Amino acid sequence: MKFASLSRFVSLLALAIAPLTPVYAQAQTQSASLESAFDSAFGTEVRAPRDYAPPLDTAFERRIAQLAEGSQGRIGVAAIDLSTGQQISVYGDQRFPLASTSKIAIAAAYLEGVDQGRWSLTSEYPLLWAVRSEPLSSRAAPVRRGEYLPAIELIDLMITRSSNPATDALIAAMGGVEPVNDWMRRAGITEFSLDRDIATLVRDNREFDARSYIDPRDSASPEAMVQLLAGIYQGRWLSRESRAIIVDAMERCRTGRNRIPALMPSGVTVAHKTGTLHRVASDIGILTGPDGRSIAVAIYVTGQNTPQARDARIASIARAIYDGYADEAARDFARSNYGNAAAR
Repeated sequence: MKFASLSRFVSLLALAIAPLTPVYAQAQTQSASLESAFDSAFGTEVRAPRDYAPPLDTAFERRIAQLAEGSQGRIGVAAIDLSTGQQISVYGDQRFPLASTSKIAIAAAYLEGVDQGRWSLTSEYPLLWAVRSEPLSSRAAPVRRGEYLPAIELIDLMITRSSNPATDALIAAMGGVEPVNDWMRRAGITEFSLDRDIATLVRDNREFDARSYIDPRDSASPEAMVQLLAGIYQGRWLSRESRAIIVDAMERCRTGRNRIPALMPSGVTVAHKTGTLHRVASDIGILTGPDGRSIAVAIYVTGQNTPQARDARIASIARAIYDGYADEAARDFARSNYGNAAAR
């Protein structure tokens, strides 16, 4: 899979001098005041893409580069139209903190084991609750066992409510984080590393300032996470049943209404998974329009002063991505109709 190079987008940033339109500025302000609620859902039809097209080189790219300007922190964006293969990437090859977006990969790794008969959806594991400890005081944060729940419920809690105790329960059931890294490597996704359980990650997450320092631990590039979303959505690696479990949970995600879903027009359905750490916010997901076209998108934001500003950046970038691909589709349709008419 080929993505636009970083150097090209540095140039695009310099060209993106047109002011944001009033609708985006107004939408950003509105998104910051929204409260958390159920996110919208999308259908589960697998849409096989055509051969991947070269990256876009249009005003669309320049708009995304403008919105992803990171003078108050770092912002990384990657997206793929799953119907055409058209891609965009703004610092999409740089590493960003995974936070809870890693939970999609954790679910996929466990579900592959279910498909292969190594694990079961009905096997019960204890929730692992973090025990208070000083940051960096131990290699792994201490945890205590809680209620036992079947794996299918742990996966649901992990994705729909971003439950850390449920996530660590599944990590422990797999024997640690390495099975997740192994699954990602076998899927062909290399710019990804999960190094700690969630209890340890959360306890120690202020060790570095994510605005200026790239910690390779527990990190991934937006391009890698878009690869992950696209492969799961298109049914490349998991059984139909396992894929449906992830898709259904993402449809019912309760976190991050102020992020990707916030500014989507009526009729667009969203499935996503958020991530949040100190001075870090992210959201990855699938946007599906009324025409059935689906877009995989990953947005990672650091800095931007406040949580509300980070959410607003994600929301405005997601809307611009959806609108840009919709405009491209309309132009493709118009060109196709013109060509058919000329042929007649």
